[in-house]
Amino acid sequence: MRFEHLRQRVERAESRVQRHVDRAMERRSALREAWTLGWTPPRIVIAGLVAGFLTGRAEPMARVGGVRWLQLLGSASTMFASIRAAAASATADEAAETAAYGAAMAEAAASEAAPAQAAGVAAAAAGTSGPANAAAAAPEPAPRTRAPAPAEAATEISER
Repeated sequence: MRFEHLRQRVERAESRVQRHVDRAMERRSALREAWTLGWTPPRIVIAGLVAGFLTGRAEPMARVGGVRWLQLLGSASTMFASIRAAAASATADEAAETAAYGAAMAEAAASEAAPAQAAGVAAAAAGTSGPANAAAAAPEPAPRTRAPAPAEAATEISER
């Protein structure tokens, strides 16, 4: 055989191997996607029930104390659920306070905008304008209705 013929055979073999690798990667990604889509909530629950049943039926686990493990898992899941509920409640409370504060600020700004605008027109007519007039027209923030969190207090102190 000639060298050129051998080189062509090697190139064909390399391209065939590359096609097979590409096909295997495509099939792997398709399998991964199908596997991920296949785990629907009912299937997860059924798999958990089956696994729990098999674990409860296993003799070695019964000798070690399988009931205690199940009690521990039940207590842990209840604890995590209550922690998540408390965090959600705190987030909702903070969002409500923020919304109330924003509404109060908007109301204060709206009520002060008309007199401040009239004062600006009068000052412009009198010929006084500049930073002093702009500072006088700026609305003051509404007083807080709750004590600031430690991080907010530290930020306010550092900004002064």
